Amino acid sequence: MTGHQHGAHGHAHGASPDADWRLLAAAVALIVAFMVGEVAAGLAAHSLALLSDAAHMLTDAAAIGLALVTARVAGRPPRGGYTYGLRRLEILSAQANGITLVLLAIWLAWESIRRLITPEPVTGGLMLGVALAGVAVNLAASWLLARANGASARRSLNLEGALAHVLTDLYAFAATAAAAVIVLATGFNRADPIATLVVVALMLRAGIGLVRQSGRIFLEAAPAGLDLAALGTAMAARPHVAEVHDLHIWEITTEMPAASAHVLVEPRQDCHAVRADLEDLLSRQYGISHLTLQVDHLPGTGAAADTDDGHHPPAGHGQAAHCEDSHGPAYRPDRDR
Repeated sequence: MTGHQHGAHGHAHGASPDADWRLLAAAVALIVAFMVGEVAAGLAAHSLALLSDAAHMLTDAAAIGLALVTARVAGRPPRGGYTYGLRRLEILSAQANGITLVLLAIWLAWESIRRLITPEPVTGGLMLGVALAGVAVNLAASWLLARANGASARRSLNLEGALAHVLTDLYAFAATAAAAVIVLATGFNRADPIATLVVVALMLRAGIGLVRQSGRIFLEAAPAGLDLAALGTAMAARPHVAEVHDLHIWEITTEMPAASAHVLVEPRQDCHAVRADLEDLLSRQYGISHLTLQVDHLPGTGAAADTDDGHHPPAGHGQAAHCEDSHGPAYRPDRDR
């Protein structure tokens, strides 16, 4: 008997990032209003650190605005050929945020090095006042974003990308404030580009992290931290499982893992019961509820068939006889290895 059993359909495919859009809109408004004033102050003070902070705040506003749009669009129900809806828009947004951070960091690093070689006079008092105000603004924006992410039904890489922008800017303002104090106390104008280089390091760290995480999802890698071999071994160790192969685990979007596998069952055993047991294992221990299992008896055995001499075929023969183009290793019970 051959059966294709699909499990775990009791989940919803509706809205995913349900963060309060009003919180995101408030964060955007706050950042844009401050950014306009900071550009004017940066030009007046001749401060690269302030101008770099303002440029970064522009990316903050764009990141949060993108998060706002994708949170609304990604929550729409599936339609047409988009069977999971548009949930991966938030991963596109997160990747765009990461790439923007990296590119901006490269530009700021170049400008910082240029000013280290040829320093320019800086108005330390204005620089300090704006930097302290920027700390307050970014604390408020971080709080709004954290509340929006906390209101979501699950973790959102998209919102985390926007929050990474704002937190990086918070550290940037702290570094700018420290540089302003040094300029006021010693007249050492190179403190301004040095502070900018500190920000560059923070931006690269956040940006590369976002690109890496979103890249794993686009490449359909298994969720970070998941031991695929251990999971396959655990499935093969369940009662009456003869072999597990073509095991694939990926993330549709943040914290939404999915899995598929081909499972061969020992002769004369109930495929439906084995499938239900495996679904429970993956849902309970690994948090995987989007799951498709193809469950069959060993090839040539049937539901209650034995071989001519009364013995069952060895479990290790299943994959070669049944799947001509299987992917990945086969997992079998220890007794059959």
